[in-house]
Amino acid sequence: MSQSRAENDLRIDYIELNVDDVPAAKRFYGDVFSWEFTDYGPTYCEFRDGRMTGGFNGERKPQPGGPLVIVYAVDLEAVEAAVQGAGGRIVEPIYSFPGGRRFHFADPSGNVLAVWSDS
Repeated sequence: MSQSRAENDLRIDYIELNVDDVPAAKRFYGDVFSWEFTDYGPTYCEFRDGRMTGGFNGERKPQPGGPLVIVYAVDLEAVEAAVQGAGGRIVEPIYSFPGGRRFHFADPSGNVLAVWSDS
């Protein structure tokens, strides 16, 4: 395990904003905050604010509750088991995406977060 992976283990790593229009979101956040962008197809774009990265997801509609907070984990399966053991509910089981794998869960209050891993 590399030092950077260990340093990031179990920390908030990425925030995803569901948007109606990815190009409009890029224009808005670029104009207001000077963020930089990397496109991953027509419905997904990663942004960098100089300290943290996040994404604009055009495949999921914006909903009350705001952005999706994503935590990094070295051992995705262990964290999934820990979520379930602590009373959380798996909303989306582990799935692959370009760059890694992740799952979504609801905490006991109903807040939905995700956990991802690059391995």
